Amino acid sequence: MDNPSSFIAQVCRLIEPVDQAWLSAARERQLTLTKPPGSLGRLEEIANRLAAIQRTATPVVTKKRIYVVAGDHGVTTEGVSAYPREVTAQMVFNFLRGGAAINVLCRHYGIENVIVDVGVDYDFQERPGLVSKKVRRGTENFVEHPAMTEEEAIRAIQVGMDCAQGYDLIGTGEMGIGNTTSSSAILAVIAGLPVEEAVGRGTGVDDERMRHKANLIRQALHSHQPDPHDALDVLTKIGGFEIAAIAGLIIAAASRRIPVVVDGFISGAGAMIATKLAPESRQFIFFSHLSRERGHRRMMEYFSARPILDLDMCLGEGTGAAVAMSIITAAVRLYQEMATFESASVSRG
Repeated sequence: MDNPSSFIAQVCRLIEPVDQAWLSAARERQLTLTKPPGSLGRLEEIANRLAAIQRTATPVVTKKRIYVVAGDHGVTTEGVSAYPREVTAQMVFNFLRGGAAINVLCRHYGIENVIVDVGVDYDFQERPGLVSKKVRRGTENFVEHPAMTEEEAIRAIQVGMDCAQGYDLIGTGEMGIGNTTSSSAILAVIAGLPVEEAVGRGTGVDDERMRHKANLIRQALHSHQPDPHDALDVLTKIGGFEIAAIAGLIIAAASRRIPVVVDGFISGAGAMIATKLAPESRQFIFFSHLSRERGHRRMMEYFSARPILDLDMCLGEGTGAAVAMSIITAAVRLYQEMATFESASVSRG
């Protein structure tokens, strides 16, 4: 086998552009359904994209799964979060017991939910619903040292890649105290933004701690000088293991023509890394919602994206992805199940 970074490059090369002929065919079908043209708005656009991604006139979203990828961050020692580092592991236990918001939504919408430990500072025993692929028990404090080695970044990406199979629609979620700090740093570097435009309140920090967070990011960027054109370099210096795994999940799903519903700010940072490594993967991403986290709007501007929902959410876990996946499912069912003018004997306008 080639070296790991070469393997990632090979997967990136497998991603093919979405076929515009299938998109046109889907739009033509929409015109035959018993409704005024375009009257279902973005629901039509969503169904059309699914048909084009799957290269079929009959797209399906029967098998749906959300991966909640968890990892700890060394930068928490700098006091960037309103919650202690131990909450990451505690929330993983909550996920596994079915008591978190994402569990409730997945049960409600019929979505499978799997937790992936890629870097939590706790050794979990094997159990159903948990994929244990720990790279290390948390990243380094990136204010003082690069967050991870290149080899660790590649391993984390591959963890995500291994998850991307067997489903019609995959959603991303995450858990990791301190991960808005890493995501803000990634946004500032890749989008070329001033740090203060990328940093938000995360778990609910006050103004003083938010300024502290921004100053720490500036210090880290000055020390490490991550290359905005080199996604692996950015990951290595200021990233998180869960962010790397989400990037890998998106890339591998795109190579298999599986659409990915990206949750909020942290999952969006993973999408930034993914699309730097594999620009074609952007065509397979549905952005679920606009987070209340301040930098997320700038992130969506970077992608020229209009998220499906705007519910003032900022929880993470994949909660926005779960709600958006229900909208995507509804869009596809409308496309599939509505009568045509001909079959219903309805006159066209």
